[in-house]
Amino acid sequence: MATIKVHGVPMSTATMRVLAALYEKDLQFELIPVDMRAGAHKQEPYLSLNPFGQIPALEDGDLSLFESRAITQYIAEEYSEKGEKLLCPGCKKVKATTNVWIQVEGQQFDPNASKLAFERVFKGMFGMTTDPAAVQELEGKLQKVLDIYEARLSKSEFLACDCFTLADLHHLPAIHYLMGTDSKVLFDSRPKVSEWVKKITARPAWAKVIDLQKQ
Repeated sequence: MATIKVHGVPMSTATMRVLAALYEKDLQFELIPVDMRAGAHKQEPYLSLNPFGQIPALEDGDLSLFESRAITQYIAEEYSEKGEKLLCPGCKKVKATTNVWIQVEGQQFDPNASKLAFERVFKGMFGMTTDPAAVQELEGKLQKVLDIYEARLSKSEFLACDCFTLADLHHLPAIHYLMGTDSKVLFDSRPKVSEWVKKITARPAWAKVIDLQKQ
């Protein structure tokens, strides 16, 4: 029986981020679905795992965690000897650079990319109408971020260094949804960014995350 339990749903970008890290580490885990339509994430017993009522939450033995990026950091450090490193085992300068790009994803990329994915993908799922003005504004903001990525990726194979790290992995959920929309051109029109997207989305661990959505 797996000691690691993930409470969430495989369509959730935050849950996908955690699942990707677990698969990269080749760890056994149990995915426990949270019935969000019924509001289970806003009720006990789920609130005892995440008092903010958001998914996912992770249990590993007697430890419980929430916030997807904190969870992936824990997975990378606690299971450092398993699977992919996810944190480049280089000098302190490399680690510092990795942390910079982890922060860039969370502070610069994701706020725009996730809102754009909501407009482009999730509104349709919920029977809502896409706001063209919001899409245009968000794409403009994301273009500026991706211009910086293009410059960065001309200096290293991945964002932090020449190793695949959490800095790259954290981008996968939003990129996955946007690549199925007209916003795909934002990534395809930048050669280095396009090459990077192809590499990170082709990882076997990520394919397993997408397979979970089909079950």
